[in-house]
Amino acid sequence: MEEAGVDRADLEESGWTRRYVGAPPQLDDQIELYRSLGLEVRLEPVEPADLADLCEGCSLATTLFRVIYTRRAT
Repeated sequence: MEEAGVDRADLEESGWTRRYVGAPPQLDDQIELYRSLGLEVRLEPVEPADLADLCEGCSLATTLFRVIYTRRAT
């Protein structure tokens, strides 16, 4: 479900929409919600630009947090 180094523009061109940035357990709840709505779910690593200035350089955030992308199931 997760592929490092994928360009966000390429994801959007492939029909993926950025939906949520979070960590467990809320991340798991969001994944379940999107799947229950019939959407495909893709997780991507958090990039430094995704974090607030206060979190910059926080290895815990980059380890736990993921970006959820969704698209209609094909």
